[in-house]
Amino acid sequence: MSAKAGALYTNMRQFLQRDNDPLSMDSTHIDYKRVTFLTSAPSLRQCPDDSGCEIAFAGRSNAGKSSAINTLTRTRGLARTSKTPGRTQLINFFELAGGKRLVDLPGYGYAKVPIAMKREWDKHLAEYLQMRQSLAGLVLLMDIRHPLQEFDLQMLNWAAQAGLPVHILLTKSDKLKRGPAQSALLMVERHLRDMDPGCTLLSAQTFSSLKKQGLPELESVLGHWMSADFIDPSAD
Repeated sequence: MSAKAGALYTNMRQFLQRDNDPLSMDSTHIDYKRVTFLTSAPSLRQCPDDSGCEIAFAGRSNAGKSSAINTLTRTRGLARTSKTPGRTQLINFFELAGGKRLVDLPGYGYAKVPIAMKREWDKHLAEYLQMRQSLAGLVLLMDIRHPLQEFDLQMLNWAAQAGLPVHILLTKSDKLKRGPAQSALLMVERHLRDMDPGCTLLSAQTFSSLKKQGLPELESVLGHWMSADFIDPSAD
């Protein structure tokens, strides 16, 4: 595990071991409405300077990733929800204040594209997750009705190899009644405990962009990941 990954591991452990005090979880306030599109990059080499702090969003092409980003930023149309191939093949960067960024990674596992192109996308995704030094965490989106598909597990494995914290959003939770939704969440959490027995790097929640459900919990996790003491534990 790299020095950066070790620091992330230690700080996530401290975060998850705190009392369930909402104030202690709200590590930093971020105005997500003050967001602007920065650039699009086809590969790691074309990404912006590897400085500051960024959080990436990834998921299958039909998992509601763009809708979640638009809900978080309260900006309709920031991340395109259409199936236009040209943009979804790129790594899209959105800039927040203070050198912070949100990153919309290409959707995977659903697009009807040639195998060679899928392999190229996989290569760029793996490079980004494992080599991007400013990456503080990954939000992995899964349709709550179909969680932990093959490509989802692949993303979790890539993140684990990099020692990268992952927060799973079980999207479209409004499609299920409360009981089945909680059952799906418990099933995913059991799988995460098997992968991460100490529950230090992996977490999950239900989420609905349509009903705006789960937004405070998501903001709390992102706020902690973007806080100075989490990014750089030596900063006092």
